[in-house]
Amino acid sequence: MKKPEISGLTGWGELPRLRPPSPATATVRRARRLKYKHMKTFSAKPHEVERKWYVIDAKDKILGQVAVEAARLLRGKHKPIFTTHVDTGDFVVVINADQVVLSGNKEQAKIYTRFSGYVGGKHVETPRQVRGRRPILLVERAVWGMIPKTRLGRAQYGKLKVYAGEAHPHEAQQPALHEVR
Repeated sequence: MKKPEISGLTGWGELPRLRPPSPATATVRRARRLKYKHMKTFSAKPHEVERKWYVIDAKDKILGQVAVEAARLLRGKHKPIFTTHVDTGDFVVVINADQVVLSGNKEQAKIYTRFSGYVGGKHVETPRQVRGRRPILLVERAVWGMIPKTRLGRAQYGKLKVYAGEAHPHEAQQPALHEVR
């Protein structure tokens, strides 16, 4: 059976023949390829990440500002090699968590709610009650709210160490003091 010729095509599925590009066009294309050849996206590798230790003194500092700086250091956003899918963060030690300050009327007005899953298992607390029961929980909850809720976020959160007093057992790592802005 003879293939019909439709609008300049020689057969089914074939495209019309085009002129070969001029030498000038080929040169421009080659130059573009070479120009962008070395501009590849950087992606940090887990074994290349150098981790440091930082101490944040939360005494008389606002809870939100302490949590922002801790989350930024834990995620590694302060480093030029920050990569979203790789843990590039550092270890963070927060001391004096019992002396952190909440701005405004949050000490009495803010509430923390949790639910056990049972009937009547709803627990509501103010920051004042949490501070009396377990003061480091204020900082831990604030930082947890600022990191991703994924496997990577849990790994980053594991590098957070919070202590109510001045003393901490991480002197051997020689942590650097990090000032909260």
